[in-house]
Amino acid sequence: MSLFFKILVGVLVYFVFLVAYIPANWLVSIAPLPNNVVISGTEGTLWEGKAALVSVDQRQVEHVSWQLSPWGLFMGQANIDFSIGNRATPVSGKGSVTWSLAGISGNNIRLDVPDSFLLAGARLPFKTQVSGDVSLMIEVLEQGKPWCEQLSGKLFLNNTDVKNQFGAYPVGNIALGLSCLDGQLQLATDETQNTIGLTGTAILGEANLVKVSAKIKPTDTQPKDLRDALQFLGRQDSQGYYPINYQGVVPGL
Repeated sequence: MSLFFKILVGVLVYFVFLVAYIPANWLVSIAPLPNNVVISGTEGTLWEGKAALVSVDQRQVEHVSWQLSPWGLFMGQANIDFSIGNRATPVSGKGSVTWSLAGISGNNIRLDVPDSFLLAGARLPFKTQVSGDVSLMIEVLEQGKPWCEQLSGKLFLNNTDVKNQFGAYPVGNIALGLSCLDGQLQLATDETQNTIGLTGTAILGEANLVKVSAKIKPTDTQPKDLRDALQFLGRQDSQGYYPINYQGVVPGL
């Protein structure tokens, strides 16, 4: 082994150990974070650390911890195992994500958040108020254009209660399958996955455009205000379904 090669290896090893022991709180202090992002209570290092609180605008998550694999960096990618919150915090989750020049991928991701966290004070049309919580489970995710190359997972709307100037709609629990359709994000449900007689899909495409193609029929488990409002959707088909069709941006968001 030549002297030059020995020196080069020594410098690389020194550099790796130097970076490995840089305190996470110092990295956060020099990081060019956006003005709406605040990270506090940081401990540990770049490779393994935690933050007591991360705030983005009106959204806050507690007890964020991470593990970054140094070996992945030699292959040009960042492999991160993360954990957020616990059973006592409003927001919780865990999973594994990978960032590379090809984009973001992930697997075995779970997030549980209240609706208030997602909406964060957004003003919805018709003075609509939404309560409940959302559980997201992603088995496999691979970023693509415009959104995904591969996606498999579930989205659960739990104890969902909607109120607006027209009435109250306690729609309960709805399960939706997550998949990727020609690069677009697709959510799908049917009558076996909800109690309001809803079947159909919603597709999120480029420029945040949403296309909803669904139908709903009266059921004994529907809220009265919802059942009374179905007639405004149009005519029933031969199977008793009312159409729900929409194409555009998500109202109020």
